[in-house]
Amino acid sequence: MTSSEQPTGAGDGAVELRLDVPDMDCASCAGKVEDALDGVDGVTGHEEQPTTGSTVVTYDESTTSEADVVAAVEAAGYEVTGTGSDRDTDRADVWTSPRALKTWAGGVFVAVGLLFEFVLGDANALLATLAGSELHVADALFLAAVALGGQEIIRGGVRSTRALRMDIDFLMSVAILGALVASLAFGESLYFEAATLAVLFSIAELLEGYAMDRARQSLRELMELSPDEATVKREDGSEETVPVEAVSVGDRVVIRPGEKIPTDGIVVDGESAVDQSPVTGESVPVEKVDGDDVYAGTVNETGYLEVEVTSAAGDDTLSRIVELVEDAQSNQTEREQFVERFAAKYTPAVVGFAVLTTLGTPFVFGVSWPTAVVYGLTLLVLACPCAFVISTPVSVVSGITSAAKHGVLVKGGNHLEAMGSVDAVAFDKTGTLTTGDLAVTDVVPLNGNSEADVLACARGLESRSEHPIADAIVDEADDAGVEAPAVDGFESVTGKGVRADLDGEPHVAGKPGLFEELGFDLSHVHATTDGGVVTQAARERCERNDCVDLLDETVPGLQAEGKTVVLVGSDDELEGVVAVADEVRPGATEAVARLRELGVERTVMLTGDNERTARAVGDEVGVDEVRAELLPDEKVAAVEELVAEYGDVAMVGDGINDAPALATATVGVAMGAAGTDTALETADVALMGDDIAKLPYLYELAGDASGVIRQNVWASLGVKAALALAVPFGLVPIWLAVLAGDAGMTVGVTGNAMRLSRVEP
Repeated sequence: MTSSEQPTGAGDGAVELRLDVPDMDCASCAGKVEDALDGVDGVTGHEEQPTTGSTVVTYDESTTSEADVVAAVEAAGYEVTGTGSDRDTDRADVWTSPRALKTWAGGVFVAVGLLFEFVLGDANALLATLAGSELHVADALFLAAVALGGQEIIRGGVRSTRALRMDIDFLMSVAILGALVASLAFGESLYFEAATLAVLFSIAELLEGYAMDRARQSLRELMELSPDEATVKREDGSEETVPVEAVSVGDRVVIRPGEKIPTDGIVVDGESAVDQSPVTGESVPVEKVDGDDVYAGTVNETGYLEVEVTSAAGDDTLSRIVELVEDAQSNQTEREQFVERFAAKYTPAVVGFAVLTTLGTPFVFGVSWPTAVVYGLTLLVLACPCAFVISTPVSVVSGITSAAKHGVLVKGGNHLEAMGSVDAVAFDKTGTLTTGDLAVTDVVPLNGNSEADVLACARGLESRSEHPIADAIVDEADDAGVEAPAVDGFESVTGKGVRADLDGEPHVAGKPGLFEELGFDLSHVHATTDGGVVTQAARERCERNDCVDLLDETVPGLQAEGKTVVLVGSDDELEGVVAVADEVRPGATEAVARLRELGVERTVMLTGDNERTARAVGDEVGVDEVRAELLPDEKVAAVEELVAEYGDVAMVGDGINDAPALATATVGVAMGAAGTDTALETADVALMGDDIAKLPYLYELAGDASGVIRQNVWASLGVKAALALAVPFGLVPIWLAVLAGDAGMTVGVTGNAMRLSRVEP
């Protein structure tokens, strides 16, 4: 989102700016950036996202500027590497950064100092006496290590002190300076401890940066999918290569074999197979011809394509996915909220324990005051809950970005966590368990009408409906060359059918129940003998007395085959029956079975279709329960019943017609959401392609993510607690507290979170 874009709901002059702040990788860092932005006049809102290394700032451009915002963040000690559309997806190597070079130099000084201290004892000459404390060559080398390795730490500690924040930089600064002051106060050298703290903590920070960089790699890969340039075909036939930001809606872009598609659009010339896996997760390339939609970041495999642009750069499907993934962490899981509440109490408690240990161990355990000070400094190192705080969000981001790479968009850690605890899954039928590509299979003319008469009437009634069944009927009439009569007074009867005047005469189309309500006798209807009566029993009855029983024979026979039946007629005469079928989606049966294997207790199909058709589909895919002939509000009630019985329930639908039921469920999952704004906005989870096989993958990933989060939280907390309790007994040297309690746990929880990227559909 660029700085020139105005966010929804912002007033005049308000702009929204996204900043890349890669060094902001923990809650403590985010707190400093937050404090810095709070002090800028004109900033009306900001949201820090440490796990993705970015912050979103809303400000009044009449009061402040982008430069002022950037300056405030950098004054807090964090470099801004990109702003708005000028975002930097690459980061300099952590191990060759200026801080790393200073750290390595500090490490050399520590190593040489140890050499003088323990090997070259005769050369470890006395250099000076400071406040009664002797300063030898080794001590001077340790002080040099502090100056180099601790430079950034002390600088951060000063900023934390000004902001009154008891964070890791403040605690480490107190520990380092405390060791130096104790050396002067007690006349016993603690310069080595100070140097060890400075160098090892700096290494820990570099390790943390590297680990977080690895965690963010999946998101960067998403951002890098879209090409930087596009080839635009001008009206005179010439071609021009321009930055993708310069492409406008309506432009025609040329994509040759092997090139990435730069923007969302519609194919207007050519045909080719397109690899859509970056957006939809589909493993097989999809054939594209005139009129087909294509998405930014997908790859043209074999042929030549010309595409008319429908979304400008930054508004395309891929950009929305990236933005939603980045914003997903703002929806905190319950565990994240618990961790933050606990961390707020943990640090003061451990600092208090450090003071108590320093003052109490000389009397309780008889240790010297310098040793007691070292114990206290060690506890200060353990007082920062960095690894503990980062354990959950890094797992969430890893899970969400991994899902996005496989065509599953999860819009928040809370939804990922909820999906992992789902015990029941409810499915819509049409477009979810079935393909949604309906087609007319049978036309049964009645009362002397022909098939063409029935199709003409049905087409007229359904031509203004937006229901998929209506589309199938209109398509069949088009293929048969049947023209529609003049239509007036169209009215939809929710969940039952439609009414309209055809050439001035009232007509109705809908479910058999609608015609029963209108007073039709469906048990004795005259058949058209040359029509397509579909059952042997009906044919025999027709031969005997020229009538059929729709309720007992014709309609049940069609429904038993999984077909949906629509009756067509005027106010006083039934004109015919139209049957429409929808194929079961490939992989639906396997998906339902896999969900059961993974631990889902109950699978239910909710549909507005009739009982027999629904039962046929339900039996084929293997769901536990079928609830049919449901109106939209009845679907909502059904989901509410499932929630009351099973607790956490997922509802899977198309994201538009099923929006109320999706919103009622614990987790709403929308099918085929690529390019569909409504589904992207309303669903908690969006399956970008029409691949229901991704649902078990999502459930497995969510379950694994919950397990990883639990492991990270309790491991980081347990290690910190064990080390802290062992400190007063002299069992934890200060270097172990730094490496195991801080760097080790940060790298450990991040590495554990990265395991989620190995979960495959």
